[in-house]
Amino acid sequence: MLDPVPPPAPWLYSAVEPLANKLGLYALPAHVHEVIFAFTIYHLIYTVGSPVLSNALVPDTYRKLNARQKINWDVHVVSFIQSVFINILALYVINTDPERKGMNALERIYGYTGACGLVGALGAGYFLWDTIISTRYLNLFGIGTLLHALAALCVFSAGSRPYLQYYGSTFILYELSTPFLNIHWFCDKLGLTGSKLQWYNGMCLLATFAGCRLFWGTYQSFRVYQDIWEALSVPSTTSIASAIQAHALESGTSERIFKLSGGQCVLGDPSCAAAQSEILRFISHSQHLPVGLAFSTIASNLVLNSLNFFWYTKMIKTVLARFKGVPDRYADQQGVLVEGVTLAADDLDEKVPEGYGKITDSGKDSETPGTQSEDMVKGVSSAVGDKVDGVRERK
Repeated sequence: MLDPVPPPAPWLYSAVEPLANKLGLYALPAHVHEVIFAFTIYHLIYTVGSPVLSNALVPDTYRKLNARQKINWDVHVVSFIQSVFINILALYVINTDPERKGMNALERIYGYTGACGLVGALGAGYFLWDTIISTRYLNLFGIGTLLHALAALCVFSAGSRPYLQYYGSTFILYELSTPFLNIHWFCDKLGLTGSKLQWYNGMCLLATFAGCRLFWGTYQSFRVYQDIWEALSVPSTTSIASAIQAHALESGTSERIFKLSGGQCVLGDPSCAAAQSEILRFISHSQHLPVGLAFSTIASNLVLNSLNFFWYTKMIKTVLARFKGVPDRYADQQGVLVEGVTLAADDLDEKVPEGYGKITDSGKDSETPGTQSEDMVKGVSSAVGDKVDGVRERK
């Protein structure tokens, strides 16, 4: 599927292309305007949209927040809107992009479609904004938040090589549980802690976390391993483009595009020529998959999948402790201790952030360390812990 958004202005494409090529992000110039658009929209929501809507919808709650708490609130608003939007877009692309559906193993590693590029660009725009905000308020949100934002930005940027762009829309569905995380957090702020709304929302959170991360994510990671093995199996003497076409003929995934005639690979259905051209648009830049990159991808997936299962057990214990009164050693903690969780930011003394990473108290600088949990657990911590008012959701 072609990118439904019009291409960038020629001057912008030309201005970005030299740097993008130097970084090996060959598809970035075609989507740079979408990255800029996403960054701008999310920052406008943060600076204008959230304050205006919050003052209109929940004035009593929002106006009582100090400057630090308003930052946290506004960031959660951006996170909620972004997660809902990107989930809808990713599901749409997965279900309607015919070129993506027809990709074989090598195309899933090296291939490209404009629609997948759009998902990646909007994700990159959000995590660019997230990185800047995390740097701006480093002592409020902690180094864990910043590292998470940087890692996510690098992952989405890698899709512009293109590399594993096919799986960008797949793994963005980890965000399916994020809206429920934010609802949990807002329930605490609105005095709905322990309510039926929060309980039902918590069950939806646990269900979506298990579905999109434990089952869907693990299965898709296994597919990544298979595709990486196929890529590593390509002989060094064979070009990537030739290997893709040969693999398509053998697997039958592109039988409408290519067919064998007199021992030659010729065009099959002319209506599919544009689709194949889109998939191989940047193939001339593709090189054989480095072994180091392949194994680092596999290793990172294994670690993250293992952490997902670990986090889930902690989430269940915390939910039971909060709503059923089951004794649990995690219930008295500020949050679930996963991926850098420590103190909840809103449980700190009244402090107003100024400058980059500085927290001031009555005009006096105070180096108060800020930390956070990974997004999937932070929302639950917020909903079920007794003192989790400031834990930020990130993902």
